[in-house]
Amino acid sequence: MYFKKEDVIKSTILLSSDSIDSEFPSFNIAYGIDKNFLFGCAISITSILINNYDKKFTFHVFTDVFEKDDELKFLELAQRYNTKIIIYVIDCEKLKSLPSTKNWTYATYFRFIIADYFNGREDVVLYLDADIMCKGDLSEIINLQLDDNIAGVVPERGREWWEKRAESLGVPSLVDGYFNAGFLLININKWAEFDISSQAMDMLTDKELMKRISFLDQDVLNIILTKKVLYLSVKYNTQFSINYELKKGCTNPITAETILVHYIGPTKPWHEWAQYPSAKYFSTAKKLSPWDTVPLIKPKSTNQLRYCAKHKFNQHRLIEGIYCYFKYFSKKMF
Repeated sequence: MYFKKEDVIKSTILLSSDSIDSEFPSFNIAYGIDKNFLFGCAISITSILINNYDKKFTFHVFTDVFEKDDELKFLELAQRYNTKIIIYVIDCEKLKSLPSTKNWTYATYFRFIIADYFNGREDVVLYLDADIMCKGDLSEIINLQLDDNIAGVVPERGREWWEKRAESLGVPSLVDGYFNAGFLLININKWAEFDISSQAMDMLTDKELMKRISFLDQDVLNIILTKKVLYLSVKYNTQFSINYELKKGCTNPITAETILVHYIGPTKPWHEWAQYPSAKYFSTAKKLSPWDTVPLIKPKSTNQLRYCAKHKFNQHRLIEGIYCYFKYFSKKMF
């Protein structure tokens, strides 16, 4: 492997309710995030808990930064909902040499650390991106049998997209399915048996292959896992970009059957300019969390200021929109 889990996990912090029954089996859910997604991760965990009161979970958060204030709030969350949260602080220096983009940081590789960490510890772990919010019952996922499949996944888009990815990546079998890596129900034993993490890291450091890669680890995982995954209903990874709200006649794919909503794209529901009914699954969970009084995140970068301005105009908040555009142009010029 490119690194060993012992080399990159600097410390672990157990946050748990005093009344939790440690002998009672729980379902394991893991997140891999940098500090910018910690807020979203906290609300994602809350959304799962408030929609699954009768179930036991252990949440595993792999992150690069975790400060004292974060620890206090996550502890309060664990105690409020009688659950267990384990924080793993990662040394990211070795990961920083791997390919990254503006939208995909080195934290995207945490899912490989996660899968390897649980080898010999658990049989199945659900990996979720921190911008996924729960609005329903996870019983089906908790009880799902993966058999010989390495992972349970949800397809992204449709056949036309699969054909494009198959051609771009040079893998003809992808015409039968291409998945989004924000949801991975991982069969830990099979993942280890096929040495998926090492294969992925080798591919991600292959300069020739990287010329064909558009979505970093997601493309790589689709190449390696083709024909080795169980495709699940889109209700477990219903993708929606809040920036779609800027389009006239936007169709919202979130339905009554949707269990997990994945807020893709640069505008997240924890951004101050993302105030739409489509973000209610985040805002509802936030109100029921220790972060209920924490303000939404204001725009900082030029890209965020530009989107903020567009959304403010779309929400008919003209003065705020003009102000954001002024800040955007000022920041861009200086």
